[in-house]
Parts: sequence; C-alpha cells; structure tokens
Amino acid sequence: MRADRLVSLVLLLRQRGRLTAATLARELEVSTRTVLRDIEALSAAGVPVYAERGRHGGFALLQGFRTDLTGLNHDEALALLVAGSRRGAQAFGLGSALASAMLKVVDALPEGHRDTAAGVAQRLLIDPEIDLLSRRLVTEEVPDTVVTEVRRAVLAGHRLRIHYKAVDQPPKWRTVDPIGLVTVRGQGYLLATRSGADRTYRLSRILAAEELAEPAQRPDRVDLDRVWQERSTQFRAGGDQVTVLVRVNPARREHLVSTALAVRAEEPDTDGWLRLEVTFQDSRHAEWALWQLATDAEALAPQWLRTTLHDRATAIATRYEASSVAQVGGHGADGARAGP
Repeated sequence: MRADRLVSLVLLLRQRGRLTAATLARELEVSTRTVLRDIEALSAAGVPVYAERGRHGGFALLQGFRTDLTGLNHDEALALLVAGSRRGAQAFGLGSALASAMLKVVDALPEGHRDTAAGVAQRLLIDPEIDLLSRRLVTEEVPDTVVTEVRRAVLAGHRLRIHYKAVDQPPKWRTVDPIGLVTVRGQGYLLATRSGADRTYRLSRILAAEELAEPAQRPDRVDLDRVWQERSTQFRAGGDQVTVLVRVNPARREHLVSTALAVRAEEPDTDGWLRLEVTFQDSRHAEWALWQLATDAEALAPQWLRTTLHDRATAIATRYEASSVAQVGGHGADGARAGP
C-alpha cells in the first residue's frame, strides 16, 4: 500500500540521513520514478523533505524532524528487533512487511538508544544463510500469489482450495481446513485437516490456492507448537522403518544419533568403539546415514545394508581406479602426452 511505503520512506531518511533516489527505490522495491512521486506527495503533505544536488546529493529530512508511529517502549522495540526472523517472514510472503516493521521499531526507540539498536542488529545474527561448513540453507521459493492466499485463509479462518503436487503423484485439487503455518529451516508448511484427518502440506508443492468464503472447521484456539510436535512424531513413526546394529567411533556417536529416529540399545565394544541398535525411517535413510560416517562406522546387521554399502563403495573405488589408470596411461612421467 502506498501509505505504508510513504511511512517507510520517511523512516529510511530519518535513520540513514541523505539517500539517493536509486537507493530508496532499491530499499522500497519500487522504481525510481515512484520514489520521486512519493517525495512530491510527502512535500505536499508538509513533511520537510528536500533534495540536495551534486555528486553526493540525494534526499533528506530537515534536522530534528520527528514522527511518532508506534507506542512501543524501549525494551519492547529491542525485543522485536532481535526476534524478527527474515527467513520466516520470507517463507510466509512477509519479507517486505518485516523490513517496514523493523524501520518502525528502530524509530520507536528513544533518541539516545538508536545506536544501541544498530549495535544489536550488527552483533546478533539469526538464521544465517550458510552454516559453519559453508553449506547454504535452502529457502524454498513459493509464488507470492500462493502464499498470500494461503496466509489469508489461515488468518481469516476460511476453508482453502489448493492444487497440490504430492511426491510421485500428479497434482490434485483439495479442499482443506487450515490450522496454521510453520516454517522450519526456510521451508514452509501448512497444517490443516481434510475430511477430519490431519494433513501437512509443503508450501513449495502448492501450485495454486484459493481462499473460500466458507468458515474452516477448526478449534477457535490452537497450540501450534504442540500440533507440530504431534505431526512430527506421527511422521517419524510412519514409513518402512528399519533397525540397524552398528559399530561407531565414539567421536562420531552424536552425528549418528542425530540422524536416527531412535536409539534402542547401546554398549561399549571390545576395541573402545560403541555398539548401537538404532532405528531409521527406511532403507534409504539408513544407507545415507551410515555412508556419511565413512570408516567411522560399520553396519553389522541387517546383511542387506552391509551388501548395499559394500557395493556402493566398490563402485566408487572402481570408478576412481579406472580414472587413475587412464590418466597414467595417457601421459608421461612429466605430465606430457605420451608418444605412439
């Protein structure tokens, strides 16, 4: 909405001082022409914004201009500034709204505490895009039209039609009663019921959505954290679970345990390693978890898992052995191409 954008423009100028039209356009996600029109509208409304010409010019507010846009006290504003999660907001299509809200939060702080707020933003990092191993955390892209429609239905308490593509199935239209939205590591989920049965839908698999006028059949109040825990437990209990007997280097025990569904038994082995009986979601989960540990773990049972890991390791060794032979056979000792 334009009114929100005008407020954000004023707050940007208040907190950062002189800014160019290009910078304002980038921050507000609009065109430069729109920024110029907004500046004219603010001037006409009596906001003391002026332009400075030249190489380092831009737009600025008269010194001392003050707005009062929120009733937050210092601790409330600081708490919101720290707690605001951009990844969660983006997952629900609220990224620009969060940016606007954070501007208002900073502006709500008393004059003497604004530097403190800036310090908080610099010294506390929440949900970084990569972990310590430089692995990028993937945030799934969901079309704004989809996430907006889903969010509206959830908040309004209306039924929802979704065109959903489940794994290995063609897309189908479903009518659901939405309960809430959850974001986990950049992935968004819709918790709902369909014909009274619990359902969890991944937002990235919703191809289209339509909010209906019909009220959703759901409780007036919900403990979303409890519901999510129950759904997670149900998910872990499903599938073709497998139990594996494994030897593991004690230094890698936590890695193994963190990937398993459950640890059923544990005892020390004769060589200082540990013997664990652990449960995995299915055969692929078990193979993946043991493969990650390389030589720091050994699957003792079932035999099919030992065979699968052996065949996989043999295939990789053969691939690299063949590559090495071809390279040595095609070049001389000094790296030059061998003659005929």
